[in-house]
Amino acid sequence: MAKKEILIIKSNGPLKGEVSISGAKNSALPILAACVLGTEEIILDGVPELKDVEIMVEVLKHLGSEVKYLDQNTLSINSASINTCETPYELMDKMRASFVVMGPLLSRFHAAHTKAPGGCNIGSRPIDLHLKGFEALGAVNTVNDDEIAIVAKNGLVGTEIYLDFPSVGATQNIMMAACLAKGKTTLENAAKEPEIVDLASFLSKMGANIKGAGTSTIVIEGVEKLTGTRHTIIPDRIEAATYMTAAAMTRGDVLINNVIGSHIRPVIAKLVEMGVDVEEIEDEDKIIVKAPKRLKSTNIQTLPYPGFPTDAQAQFMALMTVCEGESRIQETVFENRFMHVEELMKMGAVIATSGNRATIAGVKQLHGADVRATDLRAGAALVMAGLVAKGTTRVFDIYHIDRGYSNLVDKLTKLGADIKRVTVD
Repeated sequence: MAKKEILIIKSNGPLKGEVSISGAKNSALPILAACVLGTEEIILDGVPELKDVEIMVEVLKHLGSEVKYLDQNTLSINSASINTCETPYELMDKMRASFVVMGPLLSRFHAAHTKAPGGCNIGSRPIDLHLKGFEALGAVNTVNDDEIAIVAKNGLVGTEIYLDFPSVGATQNIMMAACLAKGKTTLENAAKEPEIVDLASFLSKMGANIKGAGTSTIVIEGVEKLTGTRHTIIPDRIEAATYMTAAAMTRGDVLINNVIGSHIRPVIAKLVEMGVDVEEIEDEDKIIVKAPKRLKSTNIQTLPYPGFPTDAQAQFMALMTVCEGESRIQETVFENRFMHVEELMKMGAVIATSGNRATIAGVKQLHGADVRATDLRAGAALVMAGLVAKGTTRVFDIYHIDRGYSNLVDKLTKLGADIKRVTVD
């Protein structure tokens, strides 16, 4: 039987001290994919140490890009000698975000071939919008149960595209595909996330002509080629939200470095509503989170940016389990994002769900239990619950957590948490 790693957590009082936020996972992955478009060396700073990043680096290497680490968080990528348009099935199957490499391949080489992507099992995240966008730009899509082949024999041609839903992945993929298309592409009902703005900023440094990123309408004028540049990945707003919520949950006092307050405005607003003291030091990209012993209940509804992020929903649910009164959550982005409910209830949480709604009755004390990280953010929520639970919590299937949190154990330990990563049979 194969050995596996788990997290063992014991309550050790409030988190105190300071923590620095890593580069954004959801920005690093599409920017790494966009390196396919460049014909010269690209240097990326602030690249987070994550399993998903490792997978994307392997995808680039398979395609023929030269990739090397200049230091722990700095990558050099040169895609001048890419020699295939086919991405490896075994890598694409591990991570859904790897599909964003299709737009750059299609744009530069007029063809892309892959397998349907994998990743967290948090519900249906169809790639239909991506494919409709490629088709509108002039590509022909061939899709069966396992394979996806996209070909644009005569290249892509700019057009007007309306997204039925402001999908982050589709916005990124179509934006990258349009960079080298002939003429102008207007993308309406586009996603507005900060990671979209970061990608557009990176592409613009390479020579792309993009306007409107961060609004619902993005206009891309195709150019002949994209070159090299140097770019720093923005801070991970979801990692920041997680540590802020953990500080509140443990009634701690934590200084968070490398965080952009405007990117997490709904999270800040809800924490303040619950009675948490949140102080932004804007000139220095720092936030101080101090929590009283008694926190109030609240209600949240997840929405596309700039609404409350679905990626912080599980962590907030964990926080709500130890607040006074009854809190409510409405999940509107993914239909299968309450899998952590059952695991939290093993720890004594009182939660009732009905469809996409959850009602959480605060309890005085959670209790340690053996729980399973069903997806990335659910894993973070269970770790947070373990920080305040009486007794010992063991979190299994932590490979999900490794996909999105860089040095989680080290960072929490420095804040005073009793958390260990161990190997078990």
